Amino acid sequence: MKNIRNFCIIAHIDHGKSTLADRLLEYTKTVEGKDLQAQVLDDMDLERERGITIKSHAIQMKYNYKGEEYTLNLIDTPGHVDFSYEVSRSIAACEGALLIIDAAQGIQAQTISNLYMAIENDLEIIPVMNKIDLPSAMPDEVEDQIVELLGCPREDIIRASGKTGEGVFQILDAIIDKVPAPKGDPDAPLQCLIFDSVFNSFRGIIAYFKVVNGVIRKGDHVKFIATGKEYDADEVGILKLEMSPRSEIRTGDVGYIISGIKTSREVRVGDTITHVARSAKEAIAGFEEVKPMVFAGVYPIDSEDFENLRASLEKLQLNDASLTFQPESSAALGFGFRCGFLGLLHMEIVQERLDREFNMDVITTVPNVSYKVFDKKGNCLEVHNPSGLPEPTLIDHIDEPYIRASVITNTTFIGPIMTLCLGKRGILLKQEYISGDRVEIHYDMPLGEIVIDFYDKLKSISKGYASFDYHIHDFRPSKLVKLDILLNGEPVDALSTLTHVDNSVTFGRRMCEKLKELIPRQQFDIAIQAAIGAKIIARETIKAVRKDVTAKCYGGDISRKRKLLEKQKEGKKRMKQIGTVEVPQKAFLAVLKLD
Repeated sequence: MKNIRNFCIIAHIDHGKSTLADRLLEYTKTVEGKDLQAQVLDDMDLERERGITIKSHAIQMKYNYKGEEYTLNLIDTPGHVDFSYEVSRSIAACEGALLIIDAAQGIQAQTISNLYMAIENDLEIIPVMNKIDLPSAMPDEVEDQIVELLGCPREDIIRASGKTGEGVFQILDAIIDKVPAPKGDPDAPLQCLIFDSVFNSFRGIIAYFKVVNGVIRKGDHVKFIATGKEYDADEVGILKLEMSPRSEIRTGDVGYIISGIKTSREVRVGDTITHVARSAKEAIAGFEEVKPMVFAGVYPIDSEDFENLRASLEKLQLNDASLTFQPESSAALGFGFRCGFLGLLHMEIVQERLDREFNMDVITTVPNVSYKVFDKKGNCLEVHNPSGLPEPTLIDHIDEPYIRASVITNTTFIGPIMTLCLGKRGILLKQEYISGDRVEIHYDMPLGEIVIDFYDKLKSISKGYASFDYHIHDFRPSKLVKLDILLNGEPVDALSTLTHVDNSVTFGRRMCEKLKELIPRQQFDIAIQAAIGAKIIARETIKAVRKDVTAKCYGGDISRKRKLLEKQKEGKKRMKQIGTVEVPQKAFLAVLKLD
């Protein structure tokens, strides 16, 4: 056990985690020859296309140091704020972390939040300054920032480059010298912490775990504490690039178990595996449930696909434990699911994965957050969906979730960023200069204001420099109203939103204008209206496609033309009574990109 090291890689987006992981695998000869490619561990097409890590990936390496062979278990983690739950799970399975900082960009918001997460779990931090081969690198300034953040001696910072391979052996030596070996008792009852799971259509559900105490062997009769279900361990093994079976996995090591589990509800990330005969008294503590930030309805385009969508979401949830869902129905879209996501990128990725991995065509409604609605009697109701709002006469007040946000930026962009945050009803708390020309601004902001396009706007006004991180702070009373969109007098509940009184009129007007561009013309007039309660606040009309009925009248009396036009008008009126308006998927998505 003393020769095992478990560590993860944490960093901000695009600071070179996956590239550095490639070099570690290459230098320890874990991956060679034809298997060696950029981002070896990112096995989803989506990850390669976008150049981001979505899933944590575990892999085992062997490394000889001072004549002894060491086993290194590496977990590469995502950097985007929407996937921070993946990071927290990886951290729970490790004793040390490589903190990677880009020598050209310096410390960013997500670097700090991932670092705090690692420090809370008592991980040994090894600071690595990556990309020092770049012409734009500023190694000395970034070193100052790291020393200020971590309070470590300057000589502890390893200068490395994932591209050229510089400093990689230094990193491997530092992992063995500084990261503590896992603690645990090989003779105690078995306790394994599940930190991830995947679905395989041939072998069922495969759970990845770290052995905290005891030993697990092939053929053992085991049970999962949270669900109480019992299984036989058909196969256990370690995670190389492929899974490689072993006869036993000992204390402190990381591995996988296949036990023919068919249904996804039976495996929970954070659960504990133990033996049936000599079971552990309690589960391993310290795993919190994930709290979704953004809610949106996901509906199948074809209503017969409802059960297929449920199965697809369950399989996806195995692979992505931060996705939550429950059934709901909508008048316009039929049966579907109310899904909780950690953010907008997460929502986009889930939608994309449903399409690619399960061939599910879905419609996603406007994302919103959950509100607490208090009625006149003082009862509190949690509302995730504007259609679930009680009558306005019964509502006393509505509380909305506020976040504590921190934006790290270059001093040049302070003005535009402040204007953006104030426009989103932000309250400035403080601003601190981190070093030189970098400043951290703290805001309290309503979560509902940032879920749609805040992050994109922040990136564009700061030319991609500003980084943003947030956590839920509290709930505060707000003047919110329900804005309905009516098509020919019929409300479309998938387009209704909860919005602040001050923004409602402009938002309603912009929404009507946008829908006018996107809804195709019909044989009859379509009235698009935005309404708050019974009060119409904006209207646009899509004119009917008309045939020129007066073309055959050349010259002659005006009354002949009028007669033909009147006849056409009557027909259009009848058509409007039986006609329905199809709202294209583009219209639902356009609401997210209202500018």
